[in-house]
Amino acid sequence: MTDRPLTLMAVHAHPDDEATGTGGILAQYAAEGIRTVLVTCTDGGCGDGPGGVKPGDPGHDPAAVASMRRHELEASCDVLKVSDLEMLDYADSGMTGWPSNDAPGSFWRTPVEEGAARLAELMRHYRPDVVVTYDENGFYGHPDHIQAHRITMAALEMTELTPKVYWTTMPRSMMQRFGETMREFHEDMPEPDPVEAAAMAEIGLPDDEVTTWVDTTPFSGQKFDALAAHASQGENIFFLKMGKERFAEFMGMETFVRVKDTTGAAVPETDLFAGLR
Repeated sequence: MTDRPLTLMAVHAHPDDEATGTGGILAQYAAEGIRTVLVTCTDGGCGDGPGGVKPGDPGHDPAAVASMRRHELEASCDVLKVSDLEMLDYADSGMTGWPSNDAPGSFWRTPVEEGAARLAELMRHYRPDVVVTYDENGFYGHPDHIQAHRITMAALEMTELTPKVYWTTMPRSMMQRFGETMREFHEDMPEPDPVEAAAMAEIGLPDDEVTTWVDTTPFSGQKFDALAAHASQGENIFFLKMGKERFAEFMGMETFVRVKDTTGAAVPETDLFAGLR
C-alpha cells in the first residue's frame, strides 16, 4: 500500500478540449479525492481572437490569443478543481491544411520523440494510474489531436509505468443525437454534402465497442461552466445555447475505449478506476 493518491492524467491538445471531452470526469474524480493532472500541449494561438477574429484575418495576433486562452484555461481548471495544470506550450498547428501546420515550432511539426520525452518526464513525476487522450485519428482528424495521441503513446513506452490507458470516443448513437440537436438549434443549417456526411458517420465507435461509460451528470454544471470559461471560442457557443439542463442530458455521459489495462477489470465498465480501488 502507498499514501500516494490515485492519479488521473488527461492529455489534451488545446485550451478548452479539457472541458468538452473530459470536463465531467475531471470534476467527478477531483470531488472523489483523486489527483487530476491536465496536460495541454499547445498554446491555442490559432483560436479566435477578440470579437471572433479568425486566424489569418487582419488583427488576429496569435501571441495575444495564446495569452487570453491561457487565462481561460486556468479559469476552467479552477471550475473543474483540476489539481495540476501542465502546459507544453507548443504553437497551435491549426486545422488540417492550414499553413500553420508546418510553421516553425508548431506542435504538428515537432518530432514525436521530443514531445514524448517531455511528457514522459511529467508521467514519471505524477505517476498516473489512469491516462486519457485521443485515438490515433485525434477523434476527428485534427493535427494537434493526432500529435497528442502520438506523444502520449510514445511517452508511455518510454516509462516503466503501467497505467490504465483510455482514448476518448463517442458512441455512434450519440453522434446521431448530436447531429439532430445541432439542427434543432440551427434550423437554417444546410444538409451536409454526401462526402461530409460519410466522414461524420465514421466518427466515434459502434455502441458495443465503447468499453467505458462514465455518468458524470451530477457534475455537468461544472462542465458547462468550464466550457463557458473559454468565452473567446465561438465553437463553444452551440453547447452553451443549450442551457444547463439540456447540456446535462446531452453531455452528462462521457465515453471511452480502454486500450491498456493490467487490472483485469471487466468491460463494459462505468469507472476509469475500476480494478484500482
